[in-house]
Amino acid sequence: MNFIPPAHPAREAIDGRYARLEPLDVDRHGDALWAAVQTADEIWRFMAYGPFLDRDAFDRRLADRASLVDPLTFAIVEQADRRARGLLSLMEIRPAAGVIELGHILFSPGLRKTRVATEAIYTAARHVFAAGYRRLEWKCDNRNEPSKEAARRYGFTAEGVFRQHMIVKRENRDTAWFSMLDGEWPRISAAFEAWLDPRNFTRNGAQIRRLADFRAV
Repeated sequence: MNFIPPAHPAREAIDGRYARLEPLDVDRHGDALWAAVQTADEIWRFMAYGPFLDRDAFDRRLADRASLVDPLTFAIVEQADRRARGLLSLMEIRPAAGVIELGHILFSPGLRKTRVATEAIYTAARHVFAAGYRRLEWKCDNRNEPSKEAARRYGFTAEGVFRQHMIVKRENRDTAWFSMLDGEWPRISAAFEAWLDPRNFTRNGAQIRRLADFRAV
């Protein structure tokens, strides 16, 4: 096997048509992110942190995330208005094995089920595989049905459940594992591109064909 370990992902912005991934910066993204998560405590249900009682606590968490290279955290910025709507991280980065996990994904209520959200995942995955990584992982609490449904929608393959894998917020977490491989990426990438094409949406923004439909072709 002639595998050359790729470089560690750089802290740099990654552009898409609808979404832009920007390295997290509290001063730049804090206001928009705080506004985006207000009155949405349920989004923290399966996260290891949150909800936050005040802005100072929220900003401290963002600052901690922004200071790290693993997880390497990005703000999900909508291209239309350049406002941050959510977060995602590249984490558990293992260049020697060519493996990265896509995690700490936080979609605000206004970001869920939008083209911006889907393209954010696509843009992150494209960046990982273009850099030379072999495997992209997705892990979540096995009770988190929306996360598991999202992983399957994006083209990840379920690999099983690690029982009693973690304790999060004093609760047991059985962890569902999903993966996407470099050999699968060309087909998955083509489906993303076709789904994100403006011609796949009506004037009011409704999808015409599902993402899974394009992978089936």
